[in-house]
Amino acid sequence: MKIVYAAEKPSIASLLSDYTHLSVSPEDIRISENPDETGSFYVGWDINRYIVSPSGRISAVKSRRS
Repeated sequence: MKIVYAAEKPSIASLLSDYTHLSVSPEDIRISENPDETGSFYVGWDINRYIVSPSGRISAVKSRRS
């Protein structure tokens, strides 16, 4: 299990690379707090958005488009 303690781009890019099986550069991601879950972060990369939880769990955020 990988644990993310802070929104540190190189670590999150590495986790996202493992999750998506694609090369993710720290410079290519945007990180912001996730107000819905304490200690987790929204990670914007490419055209998708992901949530990284404090335990290192990554999940894709479903689009809110109608």
